[in-house]
Amino acid sequence: MKHLRELLFPLIAVIAAFVVGGIFVLAIGDSPIKAYSELIGNAFAWPDGIGYTLFNATPLIFTGLAVAVAFRCGLLNIGAEGQLYVAAFATAWVSMKFGGVVVDVFGQKVSYSWMTLPAVILVPLAIFAAIFAGAFWGAIPGFLKARFGSHEVINTIMLNFIAVALCSYFTQYHYKVPGDPIMQSAPIGESAHIAHLGKFIPGLPERIPVNLAFILALIACALVYVFLWKTKWGYEIRATGANPSAAEYGGISVRKQIVLAMAVSGGLAGMVGINEVLGYHHRYYDGFSDNYGFTGIAVALLGRNHPVGVLLAAILFAILLRGGIFVDAFTDHVSKDIVQILQALVILFVAAGARYRGSLNVFGLLKRSKV
Repeated sequence: MKHLRELLFPLIAVIAAFVVGGIFVLAIGDSPIKAYSELIGNAFAWPDGIGYTLFNATPLIFTGLAVAVAFRCGLLNIGAEGQLYVAAFATAWVSMKFGGVVVDVFGQKVSYSWMTLPAVILVPLAIFAAIFAGAFWGAIPGFLKARFGSHEVINTIMLNFIAVALCSYFTQYHYKVPGDPIMQSAPIGESAHIAHLGKFIPGLPERIPVNLAFILALIACALVYVFLWKTKWGYEIRATGANPSAAEYGGISVRKQIVLAMAVSGGLAGMVGINEVLGYHHRYYDGFSDNYGFTGIAVALLGRNHPVGVLLAAILFAILLRGGIFVDAFTDHVSKDIVQILQALVILFVAAGARYRGSLNVFGLLKRSKV
């Protein structure tokens, strides 16, 4: 019940954002009912609406969880964007090198592989590569924070640029097929592909890209909950975030928790590579992220840094992304920019809600979250 009460303010924030957004729509001469019908109705249409909504939600779940874990330790991970890029490239690299990739280049067969592994080995190896690469890239600012006290926000922002630049360099000069006009790597081996959910769910076409990474995202939500609230490591991370001085006094190594939290956060962000490389593009595609790492911050804030809240917030943002296409096409004056407005309003109302939590506690309507 305590965790459910934590979702009260985000729910109010969402309702308030839609009310204010409706006023904007009305002010520019369109019908809020029609705009919201297009926005929400098409996101729940079967099978395309639901399929693409879940596909859009998958990376946001991973990045939302990543930011939430860091928040629980009192850290702000702005670097999920860089972490997911490094992880996506590592996933593609492993899937090329061990996937038996042979490409026709101007009439000649060029191999990008060292060997060919079966799917039962290659897929777990590629998934591990995504998690490890993201965790490594996340641990760097964690170590710098713990060892030298340098602020994680500055470090992660700088590492974002380094990550994108490195991935672009290696793609352009080492792993792009000669003559390919698109900045992308050679394709990964077919044994590294993960199945679309349409293969298992009747009525859901396989052309819809939602894949097994969505199931992994749901599992990640459950594992993050167990990790944070049912394990000694999770307790120490939350204790560090709640009061570092008290945690240190109680025998908890604050430095260790900072590095651990950032590594776990980076590993979760890195799982975006599973969805994008193994389940969708089947290669590293430069610029594939639609600001997933930064949107994950909003998802975590709206979800109150709880896995259930993150899941619901990610689905909400995915609904907005999917429905915005139809608002742009089928309303007279409203463009898909309404999605950006609603996201901004949600964040503003969530932030404003935090200001008034204390006054509500006086009346016993809501308890402050505890470690």
